[in-house]
Amino acid sequence: MLSVKDLNVTFQTRQGEVEAVRGVNFDVAKGEILGIVGESGSGKSVTSYALMRILDAGGTIKAGEATYSGIDLRRAAERDMRDIRGREISMIFQNPRAALNPIRKVGHQIEDVLRQHAQATRYDARAKAIAAMEAVKIKDAEARYHAYPFELSGGMCQRIVCAIALACDPRLLIADEPTTGLDITTQKAVMDLVRDLIRERGMSSILITHDLGLAAQYCDRLIVMKDGLVVEEGNPIKVFSQPEHPYSRKLVDATPRAGASVRALLPKETRTPEPQIAASDQPLIEVRDLVKTYAGKYGPVHAVKNISFTVNKGQCVGLVGESGCGKSTTSEMLVRLLDVTSGQIIFNGEDIAKTPARGFAKDPRRARIQMVFQDATDSLNPRHSARQAIAEPLRRLAKMRGAALNSRIEELAGLVGLPLPLLDRFPHQLSGGQKARVGIARAVALDPEFLILDEPTAALDVSIQAVVLNLLVDLRAKLGLSYLFVSHDLHVVRLLCDHVIVMKDGEIVEEGPAAQVMSAPQNPYTKSLIAAAPQPPERATPKDLMETPDAQHPALHDKFAS
Repeated sequence: MLSVKDLNVTFQTRQGEVEAVRGVNFDVAKGEILGIVGESGSGKSVTSYALMRILDAGGTIKAGEATYSGIDLRRAAERDMRDIRGREISMIFQNPRAALNPIRKVGHQIEDVLRQHAQATRYDARAKAIAAMEAVKIKDAEARYHAYPFELSGGMCQRIVCAIALACDPRLLIADEPTTGLDITTQKAVMDLVRDLIRERGMSSILITHDLGLAAQYCDRLIVMKDGLVVEEGNPIKVFSQPEHPYSRKLVDATPRAGASVRALLPKETRTPEPQIAASDQPLIEVRDLVKTYAGKYGPVHAVKNISFTVNKGQCVGLVGESGCGKSTTSEMLVRLLDVTSGQIIFNGEDIAKTPARGFAKDPRRARIQMVFQDATDSLNPRHSARQAIAEPLRRLAKMRGAALNSRIEELAGLVGLPLPLLDRFPHQLSGGQKARVGIARAVALDPEFLILDEPTAALDVSIQAVVLNLLVDLRAKLGLSYLFVSHDLHVVRLLCDHVIVMKDGEIVEEGPAAQVMSAPQNPYTKSLIAAAPQPPERATPKDLMETPDAQHPALHDKFAS
């Protein structure tokens, strides 16, 4: 269906021409799901944008061929490409909220695509848009038709983007990181939906992701990209269990899985002995009957309902659950960014819930409780350098100035492994991992006792995630920190946490030692979360390789048989 040969894409920059994709070759057979995996900057998304001819102004397809059902996509007229996009080849973009028009009803946005490609008229567009929403399992589609993107959850927005992409029954679907930022059950629901629709409609698909576990579970064949090159190709079981290229091996090793240790995620040559951390039995923070209620359109909304738990000194407690279960609301109350409706937060024997959130900003206890936010980019001021970001809490709360301030900033940079030359760079000049280090350095600047980590590795590449997780382990050991680790990645929680709390609809449904909850969950909801987590394959035999779905494609069978 699609054949790509020697594809080269370049971008014009201030430093001259940069090659983003170099000599990429691959084919997509009918009914096949091809996975393209690699880290940020490897050329995955640029390859897909080149196929769709939607590169930025500075991007140029320098050489190569991309043939879709006999059509040369590189040389096709723009008028023809407008017809191909959406009707023949469609794309699900990485950020559903950015892909949707925020001031236009989602139903109307589906209609736009249908009418653009003459798949509907003004008279039946509404009915077809609702049918497209029902096809992607959106409940009460007629009511959702009139919703704006900001009124929908992340998972629901992703379903709307899927409905737009599939509205015209395309033959090839390109999904660019379609589950980034989604909780684990929504991720499974979206991917199961995409896979089932591909099978039902006889489509083909390209899944672009940095989540190797996800790619292994849903793809028939994988290609691994690095620095614009394809460095390895094969079926998922082979790539995971017998990676040939050192880069593929590095990605596989860095993928969290059951039975692995946090040090095992790092390359062998950089591993050091993992520190032994003994948590105390002495409580640091006790949450008692905590409640948070909001005024809603149709009555009060109970975000958090009478939850109670304890975090001991030196302990790492994992807080897991789906989006909307109350994890972030709980975190914001603990760090005193949000007032409680009722209940107590006992920190070192004092009820800090009595102090209003606005007043706690100047409270001496503010320095003892800090937070690392989910989005490292959005949590940094784009006009402040890394040095200024780390300096801010030191200036405001510790009143540090001059040489003492600079010395402390450089000490913190060394502590989190941030090279000193990067301190004078702005957020847009830093990688995702470097921005995460700045956020962690800022959080530990005032020597806190309690650190809340809200999805600190979400959307990071697996190798960067491995470095950040090991950094958190080392900081916990060196500084004697206690963590509340908020995440939907159960593999990461299993690696990092001593104790796990599972939340659903604002309530705690299960808690206990991490090993016990993860291996023998008691609550049906916990069981469903663990079942939804993608499981990378462990090893392969020749029989396994012949039984994988991609080996059964007529076009590929001879290759795998040999």
